[in-house]
Formats: sequence, C-alpha cells, structure tokens
Amino acid sequence: MARVIVDVMLKPEILDAQGQAIARALPRLGLVGVSAVRQGKRFEVEVDGPADEAALSDVRKMAETLLANTVIEDYTVTVES
Repeated sequence: MARVIVDVMLKPEILDAQGQAIARALPRLGLVGVSAVRQGKRFEVEVDGPADEAALSDVRKMAETLLANTVIEDYTVTVES
C-alpha cells in the first residue's frame, strides 16, 4: 500500500479571500512578519499496491475530475515516502 498526496491550491491569479483574511488576523494574534497567506487543500490517497505510473495516473485523473476545479485551481501529486 502506498500513500499519494494531492495538494490543491488556487491559481496565483485568483484572489484568495480566505488567505487574505488569515493574513489580516495574524497581527491581532501577535504574529508579525507574514506578508501573505494562501489557503489550499490536501488529500491523502492510499492506493493498493505500489505507487507506480498506473496508480499515479489514476490519482491524477481523480484530482482533475473530482478534487480540484482546474479552471481556478492547480494541483500537485506526490508520493509520500
């Protein structure tokens, strides 16, 4: 069994209102020195067997059709070691 990580983030040109709200709240919590925050999603997918190219292809298809809105989001697929 292997674990594959799918990270989904808004594309850089898309306004991240949640990230901006977090960044504005940090100074009120005494946390300074952060100029920007971008919020995203992380999915951990456990696949049966090894994380070979066929399994990764299936996870990429899953990310593209279900986990990410590819009009406004980018995603990365990595194998957890």
